[in-house]
Parts: sequence; structure tokens; C-alpha cells
Amino acid sequence: MKALVGILLLAAFTFQSCEDKCKVENTYVYFEPVYSTPAEIKAAVSFKPAEQMVAPGKIYLKDDILYVNETGKGIHVFDNTSPANPIPLGFLNIPGSYDMAIIGSTLYADSFVDLVVFDVSDVTKIKEINRIEGLFDHFSSMGYLSNTSQGILTSWKEVKNVSVTENNCSQMLQPWGGIYYSRGIAMDMNAAVSFSSKSSSAPSSGAGTTGVAGSTSRFTIANNHLYTLDSYFIDVVDVSNAISPVKKNEIQVSWLAETLFPLDKTLFVGTRAGLYIFDLANPDLPSQVSQYEHIYSCDPVVVEGDYAYVTLHSGDGCHVETNQLEVINISDLKNPTLTKVYPMTHPTGLGIDNGTLFICDGNAGLKVFDATNVNTIDTNQLAHYDNINAFDIIPFEKTAIVIGATGLYQYDYSDVTKIKLLSKIAIGNQ
Repeated sequence: MKALVGILLLAAFTFQSCEDKCKVENTYVYFEPVYSTPAEIKAAVSFKPAEQMVAPGKIYLKDDILYVNETGKGIHVFDNTSPANPIPLGFLNIPGSYDMAIIGSTLYADSFVDLVVFDVSDVTKIKEINRIEGLFDHFSSMGYLSNTSQGILTSWKEVKNVSVTENNCSQMLQPWGGIYYSRGIAMDMNAAVSFSSKSSSAPSSGAGTTGVAGSTSRFTIANNHLYTLDSYFIDVVDVSNAISPVKKNEIQVSWLAETLFPLDKTLFVGTRAGLYIFDLANPDLPSQVSQYEHIYSCDPVVVEGDYAYVTLHSGDGCHVETNQLEVINISDLKNPTLTKVYPMTHPTGLGIDNGTLFICDGNAGLKVFDATNVNTIDTNQLAHYDNINAFDIIPFEKTAIVIGATGLYQYDYSDVTKIKLLSKIAIGNQ
């Protein structure tokens, strides 16, 4: 009996010791949610004088007008008739905006849960003309909360640091939109709270034509339909009457779908689980043709000819430390197969034009390759700009428009052996 009691006491002591080892004092930053009403958000939409770029995001080109998203704030508008001298025209203030697409003279942009429609026929006097309220009904899974009594959670206000004793052996903190928190305590793992999305068809002029987006875009237009990513769904919007868009369908794709790329009647969807291919024969109801799975990672995609080019990169939410370019043979859309893998530093956005492949490789800069032979891309590097922390690009009509951490760059690649810088618009005071 004494032996049994001794064993039980030892077990209790051991259990207590393990618990004590798990208990730690952690300090977190406490953030108070800031809510805005739909009326306040709508009232803030306006076209203002040009402003400096501070945190640029997505880029879009239409009829020599360049649109640069200011992450979560709105859109900078430039006359890019001369890429060597882009002229700022104004700033379209749109709270909660990350993406855009244009057909004819109508621009579509997100504003938290709404799709907002703008008339850009006069780019010096852009005005809102319509909106679909609540289109992005899965918005909360992207890092925001919709609260019917208080409005929409649009930001967080830092209050103070707090110390909490926790069981460090269990997963107490849960990720939500890049912020890790538990019971009202929020901590940004990178010491800076951000709600940014982290995440080509040739344009032509005239009514009914579309522009061209960078590879990280979540908006695209094909066959008079706007396709937008809303968490793990594709929202399908008929824009045949551009100023009066109509939501048609909502197609589930994958958890955390990230990018869209249209080609003819095919839609390529980059997700963290892999590349999804959809047939747009019925534009109201895209049907999945196939899926190419890869390791769980962040991945924009572009397509040319028989190949899709996908970059996989590490980082918040990407879960793996894989940084590479994958070349996928899509000659048979029903059976995409991996052709080649190339190691990279931290690739994000990319673009391809007639065999010239551009890769934004994070701190390693912008890299340009001859990709006419997909099996020897790494041995055919044409240029390397290691002074740019680039994250997306639009190569079009021999001008490459590059957005990065230090500014907006434009390059002339009419001679790929002598690529030259045309202009730079700095960010902030850089």
C-alpha cells in the first residue's frame, strides 16, 4: 500500500513539474478593434489630389493609364503614356481596397465587403456610380470581422503591452489575418500590424476591352464577367452591362485561393494547395477541369503557351520554407504535369512575354530569364537587378512595370540583352 501511495505521489509530482515547465509569462501587444459603419466607409470614397505612395500593392494598366493600389487605402492614378515620365493624376480614396479590374471605362474595386463601381472615362474626375453591397461575404476569413451592431472591423488600435501566464505546451494563439491572438490579446509576429493581402491577357483600347493586372491579382475579367477571389470562393459577376454588374454565382475552390490568371476560355487559380484550372465555356458557371497539387505554399501563376509558371515562397501563413519556381506542362489541361523546378530566394510575382520570364525574387531583386527552353531557364539569365525588393510585375509591349518595397520601376526590354531603367517613383521619402 505504501508503495502504491509513493508511486501516486511521484506521478503527481512529475505531472505538476511538467505543468510548471509549460507555464510561461508571455508579453503581448493588446489591440482594440476599431469599427466603421457602412455609411462612414461609403462617405470616405472620393477622388483626391495625387499623394505619395506609402504601402503600394497591386498594379493594373489600361489604355496608358497606370493604377497602383495603396494597400487598404485606395488607388494612385498615373498617366503612363510615356513610361519614362509617368504623371500623377490623383488618388482614388477607397477604404479597405486591395484589388481592381477594368472593362471599357468602368473600374471595379473592393471596399471591405463591397464591390464598388467607378466611371473612369475621365481619369481626372473619377466617380463612384454603383456598388454591390456585401459581395465579399466570406470577408471575415480574410482577416476582418463584420459586426451588425458595430459595423465592420476596419483596423486595430494599439492600447498597451500586457503580460499573460500561459500553458506554452498548448496552442493557445490562433492566426487570423496575419495577427495572432487569444481572448482579446493580439500579437503581430513581425512586430507590425498589417491588414494587407499577402496576394496576362494583353489590354487593348476601346469600349468593352480590359486592362492587364500583375500576377498577384485576385480580380480578373474574361468573357464580360468579373471573377474575384473571396477567401476560398470565386465570385462570378456578369459585367456585360458594365455599370450595372450582377452577381451570378459563387464557386468553391480551395482554402485560401490567392491569384487569378485568364487565358482564352480558361481560368487559372493559384491557391496555397496548388494550381486549379477552370473551363469558362459557360462564363456564369466555371467548371473545374483539373488540379495540380503542390506542397502548401503561397503561389502566384502566369501562363504562356503550353506552360504555367508558378512561384512558391515562404513567409507568414505559407507554412513552409520552400522558395522555388515550378514549370508545369498544361498542354493537356485535364492532366497538368510538373516539368521542372528551379530554386529561388523568395519569389513572389512574375510575368512572361514571348519567352522572356520576369521573376520578383524578394530581397534577391528582379531577375529576367530566357525561358524559351523551359529545361534550361537557370542557365539563361538575361538580367538581374539586386537593388530592388520587387513583389509584382506587368511586362507589356516591351515595358516592364515593377512594384517593390522601395518604389515603382519601369524598364525598357525591347532589347532583352540591354534592358534599361526608364523611370522610378519612390515610396515615401525614399
